[in-house]
Amino acid sequence: MTTEQILRNPGRKATETVSTPGQSPLDFHRKLPGYAQTPLVEAPGIAADLGVARVVVKLETDRFGLPAFKMLGASWSVYRSLVARLGTEPDWDSLDDLKAALAPLGNLALAAATDGNHGRAVARMAKLLGYKSHIFVPDDMVEARIDAIKSEGAEVTVVAGSYDDAVALSALAATDDCLVISDTSWPGYVDPPTWVMEGYSTIFAEVDDVIDGEVDVVLLPTGVGAFAGSAVTHYRDHNDDVSLISVEPSDAACVLESCKSGRMVEVPAPHRSCMVGLNCGNASLIAWPILRDGLDWCIAIDDHRAEDSMRRLAKEGIVAGETGSAAVAGAFGALDLGVAAEIGLDPDAVVLVIVTEGATDPANYERVVGNKP
Repeated sequence: MTTEQILRNPGRKATETVSTPGQSPLDFHRKLPGYAQTPLVEAPGIAADLGVARVVVKLETDRFGLPAFKMLGASWSVYRSLVARLGTEPDWDSLDDLKAALAPLGNLALAAATDGNHGRAVARMAKLLGYKSHIFVPDDMVEARIDAIKSEGAEVTVVAGSYDDAVALSALAATDDCLVISDTSWPGYVDPPTWVMEGYSTIFAEVDDVIDGEVDVVLLPTGVGAFAGSAVTHYRDHNDDVSLISVEPSDAACVLESCKSGRMVEVPAPHRSCMVGLNCGNASLIAWPILRDGLDWCIAIDDHRAEDSMRRLAKEGIVAGETGSAAVAGAFGALDLGVAAEIGLDPDAVVLVIVTEGATDPANYERVVGNKP
């Protein structure tokens, strides 16, 4: 029996966006080693099956050498956190310049909770700066993702419980010598997750550089809501007519349930979706008001749609993991449940989907798709 839901957001209104940083995240990211604009490609087969004019896919499957987009938010949040501690904006043009400017801060460690990609990105940024890292993960994380985090030099603590339990434990790691870089927020802890959300804006700036003003519908894989909040902030600043749609697993649809209730609602664990990057029972405190005001629709989908979309993307030559396929899966969920036209999937529509990760669990990818990534 399906547990899928589709909700027209009753709270939609003009959005007050988060503050714009003095230095843009895009300018910052361009200074980091390995920066390159990620591809924007067409998916004509998926467009034909959805009955829309175009499906444009932003491929976040190789960002700074990592198989997901999370380095954008993690790096910007780490940088802003260090600048705040330093007390002044450093003048730098290379990573060596930045490390020299940060030297007065001494030896630091970075900590984070993760369901995979964010924690690895924080660990990578720590390694680049010569810091230690401590990453907290839920106990259902597959070994391949844990090994990937350890490969960045991180200490990994497996927490008995859910992602939300890992978040709670990571918060206790904060000391004078350890900065917690979370992509979700809680009372009294707002700056680092705000900076994470700002960091993701590089994705949409890059999209605009190629197809500015052409997008009609954007489908957004949504966990705690930081990535979706970045998209809402960007598009409500630029074009209020774009249809913005969150996509969540059916058993972790905290944003949908919160929009339905008009207040933040927790979806209790267990969260067992294969879309592990979206297995979050609580929305981010800072992302929630942005999503409440700016989303048009919320969709909660079952796992079979994610697996089907992994295969659909593979036919287009795109390797996408379970979480990375969620945006496409949400579009087909809307189609099958009879609300495609209402959310903007009409014959003239240009649809933007962001594939947020590659095959971070290669064994499962091979099981689902039928070949190795």
